[in-house]
Amino acid sequence: MPKNRSFEKVLTGRQTMDGAGVHLYRVFGNDQIERLDPFLLLDDIHSSNPDDYLAGFPEHPHRGMETVTYMISGSIAHRDSLGNKGTIQSGDVQWMTAGSGIIHREMPERYDGMLQGFQLWVNLPKKNKLMSPRYRGIPSNAIPKVKMENGIEVKIIAGRLSEVEGPVKDLVVPVDYFDVLMPGGSKFTHRVQNGRNSFAYVFQGGVSDGEGSIARTGHLAIISPGEDVAFEADREGARFLLASGEPLKEPIAWGGPIVMNTEQELSEASSELRKGTFVR
Repeated sequence: MPKNRSFEKVLTGRQTMDGAGVHLYRVFGNDQIERLDPFLLLDDIHSSNPDDYLAGFPEHPHRGMETVTYMISGSIAHRDSLGNKGTIQSGDVQWMTAGSGIIHREMPERYDGMLQGFQLWVNLPKKNKLMSPRYRGIPSNAIPKVKMENGIEVKIIAGRLSEVEGPVKDLVVPVDYFDVLMPGGSKFTHRVQNGRNSFAYVFQGGVSDGEGSIARTGHLAIISPGEDVAFEADREGARFLLASGEPLKEPIAWGGPIVMNTEQELSEASSELRKGTFVR
């Protein structure tokens, strides 16, 4: 009989800088990727000081993976080598598949209050590493919200919950990506598909797995194998990202914003960048 899932580990990320000098909180990166496969990285940008983020992320390449940008509050202006440009506003999502290669820039805009957004990286399997790049912008009003008992609300970015499907479809790697809001003292049980890796990142309040493990603001809970995972919110409530995905179980060669399977492929990407042939 399959066992219930629980918080296998509760980890704390680290403060760092990226881009042209953006202060951010790296929730996880390449030191946890084996356990979180197919997810590669999760960054949390949050600050009420524009000096922490206005330098932004000038033009940089990506290949072999996907970036998922989700804004909670504030906005980021973007443009890429596909000709896409626009602004990701509060509540919006940008799902960008780099595939064979894309060059883009992301520049947070001045915001009166706490700017907060997340970027999740999803790996691509070897057979799709060099697929044609594609871009999907999802406005906040296109993201369905499931209202459950005890005031619990779940925004479904990708995947399915209670027969409601998120707006990001035709994914190369099947994943669920939810934003879960729980009032104080409420309980939420979710069945994660068998064989998937899963995590919860708490960015407001605190939540436990009902078995003694607690994750609070800034904590990453790596969820154990099994089926159902139960969440119990603290008295102040909780809000967290909940994600699961099918592991690829393939070798990873990671060179900054480029994620391939071999060092030779990374070398080829670097050569193409120098020659100006990176974008195909």
